[in-house]
Amino acid sequence: MTEDKKSQSGDEQNWSGLSEVDKALAENRLTAYTWKKTWADPWGRFGLITFFIAFLAFALFVAIYDGLIQI
Repeated sequence: MTEDKKSQSGDEQNWSGLSEVDKALAENRLTAYTWKKTWADPWGRFGLITFFIAFLAFALFVAIYDGLIQI
C-alpha cells in the first residue's frame, strides 16, 4: 500500500480505499455515486430493473383494483 503524503493528526485515519466515497460526500453527490456504481455492476443492474418492474406491476395492480384504471 502507498502512504498518503499529507500529514494527519493522531486521531485521524487514512481511508484510502474510501477516497472516492469521501469525495462524493464532500461534493454532496453520494446518491449519484451510488446509482452509477450500482448500474455498473451486472447484478446491481439486474436488481434495479427487477425492483422497478415489480414496483410498476404493484402500482398497476393497485390502480386497477381501486378502480382508477378501467379495463
